[in-house]
Amino acid sequence: MSTNNTEKARSTIADLVATDTTSDSAFFQPAPAAQPGPGTSPTHSTSSVPVMEVLRSKDMLVPGSQLGPRFSDQYRHIKRPLLSNAFGKTASLVDRGNLILVTSSVPGEGKTYTSINLALSIAQERDHTVLLVDCDVTRKGVSQMLGLADRPGLVEVLEGDQFGVGDALLRTDIPQFSVLCAGKHHDYVTELLASQRMASLVDEIVDRYDDRIIIFDGPPLLATPQTRVLAGLVGQVVMVVEAGKTPQAAVEEALSLVPDEKATGLVMNKSEGVTDRGGYYYGYYGYDQDASEGGKSKRKDKKREKKERERKDS
Repeated sequence: MSTNNTEKARSTIADLVATDTTSDSAFFQPAPAAQPGPGTSPTHSTSSVPVMEVLRSKDMLVPGSQLGPRFSDQYRHIKRPLLSNAFGKTASLVDRGNLILVTSSVPGEGKTYTSINLALSIAQERDHTVLLVDCDVTRKGVSQMLGLADRPGLVEVLEGDQFGVGDALLRTDIPQFSVLCAGKHHDYVTELLASQRMASLVDEIVDRYDDRIIIFDGPPLLATPQTRVLAGLVGQVVMVVEAGKTPQAAVEEALSLVPDEKATGLVMNKSEGVTDRGGYYYGYYGYDQDASEGGKSKRKDKKREKKERERKDS
């Protein structure tokens, strides 16, 4: 790696993998809003909300989409170590391993697209259900993509005592897949997420749904302090990196903001060359699943190396 800041800024993930020019911007076009069923309240529906057709029209990981079996296999590869850290042989190494934050360094890397498809892939498991929480309150990427942007959600739950998580949680027409939308706009989102009420909400989710995978779709790490708060509440972090575009220095800076004890994985989005095929590549950054001392992170060594380089540059 380069030892001066100018060369480091020019260094991108293209040094590691080739790029695919496919863009996922089309996936963020607002979909028709799902309407509550007959006899149900807009704030609490006892029936499932329809999202299957919306996701199928966007070629997401649902039956009838245009995605081939290779795409499904790539997400199986991504989810397997996550499930192992949550409920499998490595679960003892990861506290709150069933709570997973999906984030990125900067906007536009396919984070929300990855969050939803990862949740859909896990929903196909026979033994586990999944709850997808839209924590990117400003963009509402998950809520927009599912056609549920007008639904109350996380903000309303955190604002007061009259609206609980049970009122906001939406069952969908996809088996074992539920959603907690972002909710209304709020000027103090960071403070809400850093509040004791948010910590209590996460505790409640852990207690009530201990057999469920909870995926939090958070904002990019370098764009807002909100995601740093969320990273402290979960057990695993999935960092989405757009191959060939995201500066390597930005990825390293974002990873340095994730607490050392978190099991952190990298998803190379739109990548080619790593496996001689386009799509996704998943691997752990700085986390040794075979460590004998509670899964200690190797990230500290990376941080020491970075500090040493900065000292030499100065």
